[in-house]
Amino acid sequence: MKSPKAEPSQALPVSFLERLGLAIADGTLAPHAVLRIDELEAEHKVSRSVVREATKVLCSMGMLESRRRLGTVVQAVECWNLYDPQVIRWRLASSARLDQLRALNELRGAIEPQAARLAAGRISLEDGSELVSIAARLWAAGQGDNQEQFLLLDIDFHAAVLKASGNAMFSQLHNLVREVLTGRTEHGLVPHLPHHEALQLHVDVASAIQRGEAEAAHAAMSRIVEQSTEEMGDIWSRHQGDGGIQESAAGEGAVAAASAHAGANERTVNA
Repeated sequence: MKSPKAEPSQALPVSFLERLGLAIADGTLAPHAVLRIDELEAEHKVSRSVVREATKVLCSMGMLESRRRLGTVVQAVECWNLYDPQVIRWRLASSARLDQLRALNELRGAIEPQAARLAAGRISLEDGSELVSIAARLWAAGQGDNQEQFLLLDIDFHAAVLKASGNAMFSQLHNLVREVLTGRTEHGLVPHLPHHEALQLHVDVASAIQRGEAEAAHAAMSRIVEQSTEEMGDIWSRHQGDGGIQESAAGEGAVAAASAHAGANERTVNA
């Protein structure tokens, strides 16, 4: 599994890197297309050094490949570092965001329930109490219609479960889960108010882990992931039925959302 994240240079204009990355992720720049530095300079009105730095970052993500005597070639999705948070954000900002969210949720379904099961046998008393506390605050935020606070606590909750599993490889997937939770919220694929069942399931996971009930923790976490997939599919279907409202909104906000994420991550890497 490729996991290291390629950090954009502080001197690199994020907007150019975002535009290029999004164009590749959305298929506007198709696989096998050859990019010419002079053409990119002219089209985007940036310097040669900026173009080279951006292509270097995208090469490190597997989205581009530099070939002698040919140029810089767009790579097929199979070559990309699909676990890189930046690549995930670009794919979520593309027209295929629902497929990306489904794929990420399938990965979550394979990892998070097992992490919850392991956490039930490995979590410390202190961490168990903190997990229950996060679940309680998550419930309060959901009931209080505080979506921003709910998202932050939801990210903290799932990161805490992954960490409590005692498996360092599971724990490092917290960035991936963060992108799933953030992306579905930004693209309007969650209810405005969390369902009561979703709030209760988080409490059930925390309580089962604290009590050392591995199978109950596994079952509750499995249901959380299943419910998330169901909600996203239902909301997407309604948006499509309303004439593609979701696509229009996403098209207007995709670059801004991805750029905001990139800027935030430069300030707080692996927060």
